[in-house]
Amino acid sequence: MNDSELVPGKSSLEVAAALPDDAEWSGPTIRYDLLKEVVIAVVVVALLAVGLAVLFSSPDDSPTTIRQWSTADPGDFLTTAVAELDGTSDVATYGPPYNSTAGAAQKIGPVSLQQIAGVRVPINTAQDFVLTPLAQQAQTTPRLQTALARFGAAPSGEQGTWETNYSKVLGKGAKTGQGAFAVPHANDGPVPTMFASLLAMADSGALDASLTSSTSFYGTDYTKPLLFLADGSFLADRAQTQHLSGDQWGMMNETGSYPGQAWLWLYTMWYQVSPFNTSVNADALVWGVMALLTLLLLLVPFIPGVRDIPRLVPVYRLIWRDHYRRLQSNKAGGTNHP
Repeated sequence: MNDSELVPGKSSLEVAAALPDDAEWSGPTIRYDLLKEVVIAVVVVALLAVGLAVLFSSPDDSPTTIRQWSTADPGDFLTTAVAELDGTSDVATYGPPYNSTAGAAQKIGPVSLQQIAGVRVPINTAQDFVLTPLAQQAQTTPRLQTALARFGAAPSGEQGTWETNYSKVLGKGAKTGQGAFAVPHANDGPVPTMFASLLAMADSGALDASLTSSTSFYGTDYTKPLLFLADGSFLADRAQTQHLSGDQWGMMNETGSYPGQAWLWLYTMWYQVSPFNTSVNADALVWGVMALLTLLLLLVPFIPGVRDIPRLVPVYRLIWRDHYRRLQSNKAGGTNHP
């Protein structure tokens, strides 16, 4: 005798729901080989993953380097280097985690998580991107050593004048027939000598090596060269060409026309709409919105009305349609078994 026979008018499912959790099920059963299903699923997914990776793998684009940048556009490289030296570049004025520039941190209302985290990756653009690499090169270049000594001994006001005058004539610079980049003379002190040496370092690949050098065991920290590249237009132009910029939904794109991280659509969507696409606090605001949406998702089981949506919208009946079809058939036939 089964449970449904003990309780007339009740189906076996209703009887089971009323029994303790540790009660033995005495209703109908179906033979099911779980291990077999798991093995089949793993094999099919593995074959699909390997096959699709072979057919549609992401392109292996070569990395963008400072050497590529300085060779392709020496004018933009030198303009960026001057901004790094005089402290007017985006990285130099970014604020935490790179420096403590006042008023630079993004906020959500009165709260700035960026400011709370503080300077975690200290970057001094003048020292890290210009003066320190040049000091390394000066060890074997007496003329550069003299120029650095003169620049370092000058008052900050005079240094600023040299940098400003050099920047004014930099736009008139051009490549010579020998492939060098010539800049007209100006009242710019030792700055031309310094930047000519920096450009030579970049063209030879020595600047890439200098910015990735580390005192740690692993020399794979590309933070400095990436930040230097980000301040110029060369990397941004390449990203624009590959549809990777922020206004092109770049966060969820892959290089070329390959599908990318489609699951990031909700995150990158906010950068395309107002007020996020025009706000200086866009990163902080988008992070706040996503944090709020994630919290709401976690609280769905506790929010009245929202938690009832699965019951009010009976999609589950479509998924379990075979079960409910058998249940209706059994009821019509006068039995309580599903």
